[in-house]
Amino acid sequence: MLFNSQVFILLFLPAVVGLYYACAGSRTMRQMAVVVASVIFYGWWDVRFVPLLVGLTVATWLIAEAFGRWRRPWIPLLGVALNLGALGLFKYADFFRGTVYGALDEPWRPWSLVLPLGISFFVFQKISYLVDLRRGDRHIYGFLDFCMFVSFFPQLIAGPLVRHNEIIWQFDADPRRPDMWENLSRGFILFLIGVAKKVLLADTLAMLADPLFAHAQTAPLTAAQAWTAAGAYTLQIYFDFSGYSDTAIGLGLMFGLRLPFNFNAPYRAVSVRDFWRRWHMTLSRFLRDYLYIPLGGSRVPAWRQAVNLVLTMLLGGLWHGANWTFVAWGGLHGGALAVNHLWEGRGPRLPRPLAWLLTLLFVMVGWVLFRCPTFGEAGTILLAMAGRHGLGDLALNQENAAALAGGAAIALLGPVSQEAALTRLSPRPWLAVPAGVLLAYLLLLIGGRLPNAFIYFQF
Repeated sequence: MLFNSQVFILLFLPAVVGLYYACAGSRTMRQMAVVVASVIFYGWWDVRFVPLLVGLTVATWLIAEAFGRWRRPWIPLLGVALNLGALGLFKYADFFRGTVYGALDEPWRPWSLVLPLGISFFVFQKISYLVDLRRGDRHIYGFLDFCMFVSFFPQLIAGPLVRHNEIIWQFDADPRRPDMWENLSRGFILFLIGVAKKVLLADTLAMLADPLFAHAQTAPLTAAQAWTAAGAYTLQIYFDFSGYSDTAIGLGLMFGLRLPFNFNAPYRAVSVRDFWRRWHMTLSRFLRDYLYIPLGGSRVPAWRQAVNLVLTMLLGGLWHGANWTFVAWGGLHGGALAVNHLWEGRGPRLPRPLAWLLTLLFVMVGWVLFRCPTFGEAGTILLAMAGRHGLGDLALNQENAAALAGGAAIALLGPVSQEAALTRLSPRPWLAVPAGVLLAYLLLLIGGRLPNAFIYFQF
């Protein structure tokens, strides 16, 4: 079930929110309503995914309970191994087998295991909890609290990566508190912004980027075509993923729960380091706290810090997908972060406009590698961007030109959506009119197109 679908907006969401507030007076009942709804939401995609989600959740909770009773340091590690084992089996088994067989030049038959949706997100969520327990956190939660923490449907499939100590304490609060109507209105507006980002911008930009990337597999692109493809995808992935995060955070607020922000105008960054402070912020801090710092972080000599950064981002790239292009993309950003740290300590300060331009160009080049399934295709597009096949020209239709221009203006100049919905826009009755008109338009647009899944669903 997609957030940008009529069945979710018109049926599932009103039913679940209504049920949640109808039984809000009982903490147990409202949590049970959310957990059951979340399982239905997840099983809507493919009921075969449900046993893994439920099984890992129950097993992780039992392991946490065992640790709370016996306090043996190896117990949380057992849970980490269990979750990583599931992730490795479903997401990486064929990838590593194919790599080994390919290196040996031996024929092989892939297992073709179905990748459960959102497995990378809910596995990392549980791992962070288990590692925190081993580090000294003494929060052993009740079964229902833990189930709601893991399965809460707004953030289940593609984040934000929520930590236990950010949300479980909020379950105590009665959602029918004095700020209930403000939470509902602000949350719905942010949800609406997220759906608009996805449907109006990301999906429209995809209709421009996808044919160009597909064309590059069979014929060379001109520089104009290649730069248009790279620019369209750069905007598409931002509005697609930040749109999902907006919908998730908005939905959470409609249930009286505040989820962490995930994007803060990343294309205005003036360095790669600044970019990762703004892009997928919850993943950045997970990699920092559970990989980079345990490796030694910045408390080591400069060469070791550079190695730590590259290793962290290599694993971050692999987390995104079972393909060497993702690993290379992560290594590219890791190397850039290492250079960035050295430059900040020793190099001259660049003028801000130049620093911004260089950062954006680097990010765009990286997105080409991220988007392409093979190094050959990525190389073809990058060479075309360098002018190998001539400058050429590209005639854009009105819709594509508007999406490119409007998307660039919003990404570079517009307000941050969470800030706009949660602080700038004060709830006013008159806002219901434009919000209702936008919702009606989006529903009609959704009905006229095949629904597109969010890009990060594949991770």
